Amino acid sequence: MKKTDDEVHNLGDTTEDIKVARKHKDNLFRLLFGNEEYKENNLLLYNALNNTKYTDVNDITITTIDDVIYIKMKNDASILLDGNLSVWEQQSCVNPNMPLRGLMYFGQLYDQYIRTNELNIYGTKLVKIPTPQYVVLYNGADDRPAVEIQRLSNAFMNKTDNHDFEWTAKVLNINPEKNDKLLSECKPLSEYVYLVSKIRRNQEQGMSIETAVRSAVKDCIEKDILRDFLVKHESEVFSMCITEFDEKVFVKGIREEGREEGREEGRAEEQRRITIQLYNIGIPIDKISAATGRSIEEVQKILNSAENF
Repeated sequence: MKKTDDEVHNLGDTTEDIKVARKHKDNLFRLLFGNEEYKENNLLLYNALNNTKYTDVNDITITTIDDVIYIKMKNDASILLDGNLSVWEQQSCVNPNMPLRGLMYFGQLYDQYIRTNELNIYGTKLVKIPTPQYVVLYNGADDRPAVEIQRLSNAFMNKTDNHDFEWTAKVLNINPEKNDKLLSECKPLSEYVYLVSKIRRNQEQGMSIETAVRSAVKDCIEKDILRDFLVKHESEVFSMCITEFDEKVFVKGIREEGREEGREEGRAEEQRRITIQLYNIGIPIDKISAATGRSIEEVQKILNSAENF
């Protein structure tokens, strides 16, 4: 049966034949920019990043990847709009592996696109695919440049001069006074940054994480910052923020503990214990990989061998 134009030019939902792994808690950025409920936010962010003026949210197809069993990871937000496939990742710590992660995300998204639209990549006719855009939005505590370009070639074991293959991640620092033009053109992103910054400042003043989050959410609601979103999702936002900020402290503690240990004896078992503990508090497998220095496959093997997993 011939597909309609609307069916042909979208990625579609191909999850009916995919087994879904355990769901980790979504983060705040993903809730704001990675689902159907807030497509207006997607449109505003896309326009701000690309200097465009799209107005119809119905032109957007949400393509955000969920935790599927054969990739063991998910991205924060991605959309298909007018032949452009945009993937946006939020990061609160510096991660030099974002180009590799982006390559994996786009591989999955293009696979969905090809299967949904029944395209033949083995024929003699050139198959057209959406143009990729990969942006990492950094809002961590470390002082970083306003714009950085991370290159996959930096990870290559053997360096070459011909640059026959490259994949990049554009990292934008969205902390205050770094990319103010972007924030001024995307109100939900600006308000998201305000909320996260407020939580961080509250913690710096000695508040517990629970008090810091509650105080920041209350402040935002009173100032009409993300008001409707926070009122509707207050309990979810509280849980997400607690998990995100606790995760940062936990991972930092693990790294410091590892440096202080300084002994090879027993380290493998300790990393195994830490890996399982991180997973049990809801930290995604790709972040466990980054925190422990183990590959995603090694992390999964540890979890599969654990009791009651």
